[in-house]
Amino acid sequence: MADSVKYGGVLDAHRTTIKGWEFSRVVSETEPDVQEEWAQCKVPTSVQVELIKAGKIRDPYKGLNEWDCQWIHESAWTFRTTLHATAAQLAAPHADLILDGLDTYCTVVLNGEEIAKTDNMFLSHRLSVTGQLKESNTLELRFAAPLLEAKKEEAANGGPMALWNGDSSRLYSRKAQYGWGWDWGPVIMTVGPWRPIYLETYGVRLANLRVDTTLGQRDGKWDAAKLSVPELDVVPAMPAGAKLAYTLTDALGNVIKSEVTAKPKWDLTGKVDAWYPIHYGAQPLYSLEVALLDRDGTVIARTAQRTAFRHVEIVQEPLPDAPGTSFLFEVNGVRVFCGGSNWIPGDNFLTEMPESRYRAWVDLLVKGNQNMLRVWAGGIYEAEALYDACDEAGVLVWQDFMFGCGLYPSYDKINASIKAEAEQAVQRLRTHPSVVIFAGNNEDYQVAEEKKVVDYNDNSGDYMHTKFPGRHIYEILLPEVVERCSDIFYWPSSPYGGKTSGDLTVGDVHQWNVWHGTQEPWANWDMLAGRFVSEFGMQGYPNIRTVNEWFEKGQEDQAFPQSRISVNHNKADGFERRLELYLMENFRHAFDMPSYVYYTQAMQAETLGAAYRLWRRNWKGRGREYTSGALVWQINDCWPCVSWAICDYYLRPKPAFYTIAREMRTYTVGMARKEVRTNSPGSLAHYTIEHELELWACNSTLHPKAATIEMVSFDLDAGELDRRTFDVELASNASTEVWKGTVPGQPTRTSLAQVPRPIVVGARLIANGQVLARYANWPEPWKYLTFPDPGLKMVVKGDEVSVSAEKPVKGLVLDVEGDECEWSDQALDLMPGDTQVVVAKGLNGREVKARYIGDGSA
Repeated sequence: MADSVKYGGVLDAHRTTIKGWEFSRVVSETEPDVQEEWAQCKVPTSVQVELIKAGKIRDPYKGLNEWDCQWIHESAWTFRTTLHATAAQLAAPHADLILDGLDTYCTVVLNGEEIAKTDNMFLSHRLSVTGQLKESNTLELRFAAPLLEAKKEEAANGGPMALWNGDSSRLYSRKAQYGWGWDWGPVIMTVGPWRPIYLETYGVRLANLRVDTTLGQRDGKWDAAKLSVPELDVVPAMPAGAKLAYTLTDALGNVIKSEVTAKPKWDLTGKVDAWYPIHYGAQPLYSLEVALLDRDGTVIARTAQRTAFRHVEIVQEPLPDAPGTSFLFEVNGVRVFCGGSNWIPGDNFLTEMPESRYRAWVDLLVKGNQNMLRVWAGGIYEAEALYDACDEAGVLVWQDFMFGCGLYPSYDKINASIKAEAEQAVQRLRTHPSVVIFAGNNEDYQVAEEKKVVDYNDNSGDYMHTKFPGRHIYEILLPEVVERCSDIFYWPSSPYGGKTSGDLTVGDVHQWNVWHGTQEPWANWDMLAGRFVSEFGMQGYPNIRTVNEWFEKGQEDQAFPQSRISVNHNKADGFERRLELYLMENFRHAFDMPSYVYYTQAMQAETLGAAYRLWRRNWKGRGREYTSGALVWQINDCWPCVSWAICDYYLRPKPAFYTIAREMRTYTVGMARKEVRTNSPGSLAHYTIEHELELWACNSTLHPKAATIEMVSFDLDAGELDRRTFDVELASNASTEVWKGTVPGQPTRTSLAQVPRPIVVGARLIANGQVLARYANWPEPWKYLTFPDPGLKMVVKGDEVSVSAEKPVKGLVLDVEGDECEWSDQALDLMPGDTQVVVAKGLNGREVKARYIGDGSA
């Protein structure tokens, strides 16, 4: 019943979940000595999940076991069950077999007769079996080997095309692309019925309910609603004399409006509560139920759909004093700085993702002060649970179509499948108020630019037979589906805009010149800013408890960063060189596993915190939104590994999660330090070096904020040098520049031989005696610093840990032995005289351990 409401399905039809399944590998003619072995299983599932449970394969998430499971996706498998139909089901006028998801190449056989053949994991299927059922029925799902089928498609339709990540055959397969392996995930191509299977019987049903809502202003308030039902099918036909009863209710069940009409279309206007992104207002949700009444007024079918009311615009307008245009999201007249994350599938085994796990991830987003989630193109159109949770929390969703990092083919057969896939995806997701944009793909235009096969001057629309045939999908096929089936904004790709996909002045950009590309220092994030940065990132090890999970019993001697097993759990090319580049440039560090975990995490935290801090500064008020979004790659992992994720597979936040959360608070304070060298005219030997400092603050509310900023300079060796305050009024929904000058206490240098004083500058934003935000700016790189004993003190009272220090502390991370605590904050910088309190749920009187930069471990 609940699923029917979520999907806009039939409520009163008799729907039965089909159970009693068993599965077996299909033994080939070349294996005469191998016998079929049938084993009971649940559905939904995958072959790998069932084999792990049965002890037939070792957990591919541990050790090197991934590579002993590759035979599974090169084998054929059959799932079967006996379906017993009741007398009522046999007597029903109509009977449909509903297969919500088959992964991927499957022949459906009922009582020995083929009734369907599928080749698209993303499609659901409703197959009429009216007149074909008996009291006892055999249902078989015959799955072909996915890798072999994909390679057949590739060979028959043009051969290998260029791509990043995985085998080129994936481009010809409408299957979750990450299963071929990615630079953060293993090679695991699942096989099986991955979504539920039902038998549904009915006399008449309601289908394809479309609910469009808009919101306008009235007397300065966004509460003027319009709802329309432009589409609703009565299957097989509207009974004579029948009518439709429409009822709109709020979340408490109060009826907003109801009407009985003979028309399958309906409109409503009136006053409602507007749906807003998190922190800008509430998220009221409504439900529209449609009941089909016979001539006597008896309900004979029903359907329902949840909805909400909001007005969304993607604003692209010229900017003063800057090239290009803005790219921002405006909801109900409010322009929103989108600070959030990219989402990959939460598991390689999608059937092991219960609703509770999806909701836990969205809870983490909310805890991290994030307001947007990008559902990335190499995974799946996600489960309803994810979008439902975003609707309820006010998290905006950027939804990609499932094409990632490659030159995809375009020919009649695959285009027909893609069209059906897109229609189902848009029809399902359009009702979610959280979904505000559809994007055609991930980085496919970047691949085309790298291979020099895209001609942006070609606007003919005839792209199928060019060297970049995917343009037909992204510029012709998908926009037509989105426009016809929804009122949601469509964007051809991510990234996209400008002269190339890397244009920083138009559209969105994936900024990978930190880590990838030119491997810039993270201090250069300000020069790498785009109008909307939809990807960027830095790797960091997961929690040491997660690291320990990827070793099997007896592999404890492999628990060091360079071991074969550890290396197998980081799939990024050249990760050793890249990690060490950023570590060696900035730290003195140790190589034992706990230390390596800490130092990579500290680096990731500093890198990502700096990006949010510097880019949010560019949100300078209405009409001056030079950067309007930052979506980190990525929030989550699909297995225990080293990656760019800020929370690991087990939902354990890394320190970076907390630094981002601080930079996305309602109020923040920030600083940036630069060395400025000025040469004397005509001389290379004579120059001056000044250490410039800039101070600003951000306010994301819609009202100005009066506050005070305290700024203190502290020499690690000599103590406090300077203290000053600034009375400020922070502009609404913008950053405010506060002060610019030289670092207080830092003398002008006239030679590189003169070592600058180790001055840390701390700032606190205070209003009504409350510290709203704090930030400490340290001289970099830290490897040059000699850290004195900071006199760190930790006072534990219940689940509160008060931390203070006599001298500045950098990158403080707290932990305990045994099961982890739920920490309210991590990766702290401490300044003398400024005690900070961290809540540690689950502390239970245990001793708190601390690590920080310069703690003597390196």
